[in-house]
Amino acid sequence: MKHISIKPAWTIQEADGLPLSTRLIELLVQVHAEGSLQKAASKLQVSYRHAWDLVRQGESHFNAPLLRMERGKGSSLTELGEKIVWADHRIMARLQPALDSLASELAAELHRTLSESAPILRVHASHGFAVERLLRHLGDQGLQLEITYGSSSSAASALHDGDCDVAGFHIPLGDMQAMALEHYRAWLCDEELTIIDIAHRRQGLMVRSGNPKEIYSLSDLTRDDVRFINRQTGSGSRLLLEGMLQAQGLSSADIAGFEHGEYTHAAVAAYVASGMADVGFGLEPPARQFKLDFVPVASEQYFLLCRNGVMNSPAVQAILEALQDNAFRERLAELPGYDPAASGNVVQLYERYPTLAQRTKR
Repeated sequence: MKHISIKPAWTIQEADGLPLSTRLIELLVQVHAEGSLQKAASKLQVSYRHAWDLVRQGESHFNAPLLRMERGKGSSLTELGEKIVWADHRIMARLQPALDSLASELAAELHRTLSESAPILRVHASHGFAVERLLRHLGDQGLQLEITYGSSSSAASALHDGDCDVAGFHIPLGDMQAMALEHYRAWLCDEELTIIDIAHRRQGLMVRSGNPKEIYSLSDLTRDDVRFINRQTGSGSRLLLEGMLQAQGLSSADIAGFEHGEYTHAAVAAYVASGMADVGFGLEPPARQFKLDFVPVASEQYFLLCRNGVMNSPAVQAILEALQDNAFRERLAELPGYDPAASGNVVQLYERYPTLAQRTKR
């Protein structure tokens, strides 16, 4: 199947002027990452002179400096340059999973047009870093997948309605498990389904480096001096957070920013790293990516839930082969806060969660 890649591009423009060069935005992002205009130019495969031309054009556009040059210390961004870079990070973090889903759908449509056959496996998953790494690995091996990223609820609903063959989502370990299972019961009961484990992972508080506000627990979110950024309504992470707050007798109404949600863990991390919030809730990998500190507060199991009828298919067997391969498990273990020790384990849904066999109406 053809591979389609979609990347977001953005610019800034006066009503009657030329737009800011998207190449300049890429250059500023690389300066932020490399700490040097020379290294940034090399990374983008442009000359140092051309890089300086881009910077000067940008500074003329804003009538304000974008870079500071210090002898022996390389290049650093001004506050304006930093704002542009963090805007780019937030755009990428927020949009990329949705664009990946769209690219997969378009590739599947092209495949059907060219071969008159459907992709051999439809996957609807809550976005996570282990499942993303798994699906990319399978795609690189030539497996024909149609991938849709959404919330855990939408994944469970799609599996129930027959809109996918495999759903990827997460269930908390410990005290919050019963609450989560009750939430998903209407979609999962009376179904013949098999679990394929991917990894245990940690959810927690993303705070700025050094934790300057000394945020160590959920109760700290209610302080007057703390600004919070949430995940979107309907996400499994927000469901988990709301359950923990209720269990601790804390009110979301007392948390400044609780009503504002981002659609990915990376977008939450970028929001905090850009200084727009003091703390967010989510997974550890994007916190580390954006050089944030991370305070773990919960653990959960991420797994694939498969219709029993597809378990013997070549596609699912390829999934099992990958998850049970030691080399691939090592790749999953590289993700901060992920434990793939049970990766590739197979168990019936009702054996893992017997309470789901008890039929109740939603």
